[in-house]
Amino acid sequence: MTEVDQAAPAGPRMKAAGPGGRLGRLGEVRHLGLVAALVLLAIVGLVTRPENFATSSNLVSILALASTIGVITVGMTFVIIGGGIDLSVGALMALASVWATTLATQAYGPVVMIVCAVLVGTGAGLLNGILISYGRMVPFIATLAMMVAGRGLAQRMSNQRTQLVQPDNSLIVDLSTTRVLGLPLLVYVFALVVLIGWLVLNRTTFGRRTYAVGGNPEAARLAGIDVRKHTLMLYALSGLCCGIAAVLIMARTTTGSST
Repeated sequence: MTEVDQAAPAGPRMKAAGPGGRLGRLGEVRHLGLVAALVLLAIVGLVTRPENFATSSNLVSILALASTIGVITVGMTFVIIGGGIDLSVGALMALASVWATTLATQAYGPVVMIVCAVLVGTGAGLLNGILISYGRMVPFIATLAMMVAGRGLAQRMSNQRTQLVQPDNSLIVDLSTTRVLGLPLLVYVFALVVLIGWLVLNRTTFGRRTYAVGGNPEAARLAGIDVRKHTLMLYALSGLCCGIAAVLIMARTTTGSST
């Protein structure tokens, strides 16, 4: 084989890999920029308000506040990897929490409240999935409509007033008031949801199918994956995470909450 023959295959490979390599480096730079911005904000807080920012109570408060959004992002991660988008997560969390904190629901106790929040979130997510998978609606439009409907229904049910969990519902109250190693239980719930989400996404067939559906739905269909059913399950999972987040936000808004 001549020197020209040896060099010939390298040209197309380098040409094909060039744009992808540049895009990969661009993504890495973007992520590093976000990390740098976060570090810069932390430094500003430490320098300007060290007596308020660099305290254990402030860090615990940040973790408690982030836990609700963090649980939602786990479900959203599955939807985005699967090639979709869900604009209704905030409204679904509000709807689930309002439904579960009505006086009629609270009369049945904390277990019924938790189950109610999870079922409302999951049911609304299923409705999103049905509209998108079997109704052939664009995810942006379907979830935008669900966002408006969920927000309006939540305001209607609560009469536009803040609803609090009664102190006698100890199971929900404990999520916010009970601390283990200095952290409230809702932070551990968030960590557990993240761990389960990571395992499902990276160690199960469901996770591999999610990547396949998001990468190329037609190829996934030809490979034997029921794309519509899987998409339905992804939006149901997003709704489930909204229901769990609703339980956490109920704990945070409990009367006498310390977080």
